[in-house]
Amino acid sequence: PHYVLRRPPHGDIPASAHDMGREYRVLSTLYQGFPEAPRAFAFCDDPAVLGRPFFVMERRRGLVVRREVPAQFGGGDDPVQNRKLSQVTIDALAAFHRVDPKAVGLETLGKPDGFLARQVKGWTDRWLRAKTKEVEHAADVIQWLQAQMPASPTRTLVHNDWRLDNMAVDEHDPARCVAVFDWDMCTVGDPLTDLGTLLAAWFEPGENLAFLAAMPSQVPGFMTRQEAVARYAERSGIDVSRVPYYYVFGLFKLAGVVQQLYFRWHKGQTTDARMAGGEMAAEGLVALAWQNIEAVPAA
Repeated sequence: PHYVLRRPPHGDIPASAHDMGREYRVLSTLYQGFPEAPRAFAFCDDPAVLGRPFFVMERRRGLVVRREVPAQFGGGDDPVQNRKLSQVTIDALAAFHRVDPKAVGLETLGKPDGFLARQVKGWTDRWLRAKTKEVEHAADVIQWLQAQMPASPTRTLVHNDWRLDNMAVDEHDPARCVAVFDWDMCTVGDPLTDLGTLLAAWFEPGENLAFLAAMPSQVPGFMTRQEAVARYAERSGIDVSRVPYYYVFGLFKLAGVVQQLYFRWHKGQTTDARMAGGEMAAEGLVALAWQNIEAVPAA
């Protein structure tokens, strides 16, 4: 067998980010109910060893799909393969949300009471801390997210960064997920925050800001967001009637991520030129969130 040593990235990182202890706790047991989670075997938090906490996990072999469909799946020109990629993203998420936290010993992970309210407050605080100018409708979006907050559905495990490029699929079959990665923010809470986060990056053909898409959701055959939500509902059994709220939350969260990256560039903490357009992109995402609010039924 082959193993992987997982450790935080180099450089200064927030204490709460890349929580190796949490990720080890999750991966040491989650595989029993969710085989797509690689198994972790050993954890070390002695700074004398590597200078940072780390753990050792099994290696999973597969293909990680980012912005473009790989050539072996048709390079974006095969609608059947493209559709499978969109379906596997949803199917794996629904399967994950069906896992009973207690059955895998993770029922005490996190604090599910008030989870959504803390998420909205947390991303509001991050937005305000990283603000570099007044953005039209940002305050309106924040106020709406607070005022229209729905009652969360059944508590489930939450990944907190569910994306196609945090998965690996079989290199011969895009319909088969062989691994899901990045479990350092996993907790017990509101499953629809995972779905909202995913949908915010699920840009359809011709939409504004589609250049921000981290997955090839605009290729022919890829499910629309509406189709994805319907499939999730069918596979998970979770009520999706309030998903439009979570989509707006996801857009605001993505705006916050982009603005944080821009803030680091703006302050000279990074010289990565890709961050230079972040302020404009974050502003566009806030505008998109505001546009979608009009389509959301009142609570």
